[in-house]
Order: sequence, then C-alpha cells, then structure tokens
Amino acid sequence: MAGAAPATAFGQAVIGPPGSGKTTYCLGMSEFLRALGRRVAVVNLDPANEGLPYECAVDVGELVGLGDVMDALQLGPNGGLLYCMEYLEANLDWLRAKLDPLRGHYFLFDCPGQVELCTHHGALRSIFSQMAQWDLRVRLGFGRLILQMEELRRGGRCHAPMSHSKLTAVHLVDSHYCTDPAKFISVLCTSLATMLHVELPHVNLLSKMDLIEHYGKLAFNLDYYTEVLDLSYLLDHLASDPFFRHYRQLNEKLVQLIEDYSLVSFIPLNIQDKESIQRVLQAVDKANGYCFGVQEQRSLEAMMSAAMGADFHFSSTLGLQEKYLAPSEQSVEQEAMQL
Repeated sequence: MAGAAPATAFGQAVIGPPGSGKTTYCLGMSEFLRALGRRVAVVNLDPANEGLPYECAVDVGELVGLGDVMDALQLGPNGGLLYCMEYLEANLDWLRAKLDPLRGHYFLFDCPGQVELCTHHGALRSIFSQMAQWDLRVRLGFGRLILQMEELRRGGRCHAPMSHSKLTAVHLVDSHYCTDPAKFISVLCTSLATMLHVELPHVNLLSKMDLIEHYGKLAFNLDYYTEVLDLSYLLDHLASDPFFRHYRQLNEKLVQLIEDYSLVSFIPLNIQDKESIQRVLQAVDKANGYCFGVQEQRSLEAMMSAAMGADFHFSSTLGLQEKYLAPSEQSVEQEAMQL
C-alpha cells in the first residue's frame, strides 16, 4: 500500500485552562510537524483568541465573535464563551464546509480555555463526537482494504459507523502547580473530570517545564508528579498547613477517587525543546493510532515498540529533572526526617 492516501484523518484537540499555553503549543507543534513533512492545518475554535501567532486555516471568529455575543446578549466572558460553543454546535455545517478543502491534512484544534466546556458542558464534547464521523480523507487513492470496508458498510453488513477522523485530546496544565500540593490535587481532579467527560484518547501535559520551580520548590522528584505515584505523601504535606489540616478527610477522599480511577499521568513539555515536543508527539501518535498508519512507513520492530511502550519514561524524566530542576541541597535521609 505504498503511496496510498491516509485511510483516516488525524488531529489533536488542544484543551486546558486559560493561560496554560494552548496557542503557543499549536504554533510549536505545527512547525515541528511541518518539519517532519506532514501537511498541517491549525483550526482556531476559540472566539476569544485574538492576534493568532500561527497561520490559521479556519477561524471560528468568522462565524461568531465573543465580543458581539457579550454586547448583544449582555453576557459575561464565561457565559459568552458557552453561548459561542453552543452556536458552533448548532452550525457545524459551517465548520465542515471549511474543513472539507483541507482533506488529507493533520489537524490542530485550538480550543477555548473555559474549564466548564471540558468538565461538564456538552457542546465541545458533541462537536468532537460529530467531527469523528466526518470523512476528511483524501478522496482519491484509497487503499483496497478501505474500499472493501466502505462497500461492507454501504451493503448493510457493517452496522457501526466508520470513524473517519481520529482526534486525541491534548490537555495542558501549568507545571508550576506541582510546587503546591493543594493545587496539584485540584489539577488531578480537573484532569480526571476532563478525561471522563471529553471521551477521546487523552494525553495530559505539564506545560512550561522551564518555569516549573518559578513559584517554589518541588517536594518530590519529577516522576512522582508525572506518574502520579502514592498521593498519601501529599496528604502529609497538606496536614502541615493549618488551613488544610481541617479538611484532611475531604482531601483523603479526593486522593482515593483519583487513585481508584488510576487514569491520570503527565508528560513534561517545554515547547522550545524539540526533544520534548518529539516525546509528546510519540504519545499522541500512539494514542490515536497514527504510528500504525500507511502514511509513514513503519518497520515491524517500530510498530511493536510503540505497542509495547518500549520507551523508558524513568530515564527521560530523570533527564528532564536534571535539566529543569535545581539540585536539592538535602540528602534523602534529611528529606525523610522532615516528612
């Protein structure tokens, strides 16, 4: 099947709180993907995003503007963003018409930073769900297997609709939240709620790794936060704070909930570091299945390595810790005595 067009359209839905670096991520990732030879289309789905630093293929601001909505309906910025997403959901034909000429591209969707959209509001999830069923593949040059699957579907022998577009949710949070145990537990709760609500293959990122200790020191090694290890140690840190001491039972229940699901983990990201971007891209390609596609020829060994997760996160995380974190002046025994 060499030279065949991609059987599926792939993309990333870039989500996260305001100021977490979503637009900067889209700029850096689009440049990195183009350097790899992929055709990239960046789609801005944030009506409040002005002065875009990247070349925007589709801008939702052409359909609805946040300022116009706020003035016409007397809404604040939060309510205005929710209305804009509901308006986009009701007018998805506009978005589909804009994306149709971009068949065969790798999509980056720059999404709004409204947390409610990714935790309990249904508009953005509905948009992603419907986009997954759109046929954004190149019309010509389908592989023989794809044509056979289409014939089966049209013949009524395949009842489930084919998913033509594979999206991966890339959720960004500021890495400096790791320096505050209470904020880190909040980030874990938000990330878990987002993973359960969005219903897409999911990759969590700790963005701005070069600023991770800008607001304080980490209590543990970096891999403790990226792999979300035994959170009971964070409870001990919170117990030393007079304010949080009264909420120990609540914190214990939150930690138990996070550990019971055991879904959340993070990949460190510095968008200025090509090696860091490459690690993120490998995780995204593995999540949405791009690494198994025909558009980039893969050897059997590479495919098996991707399937088995042959990359060792500990060694890479240790290298990042040495690169971005100041060395501790205390020994392990002294830190243990403090705990």
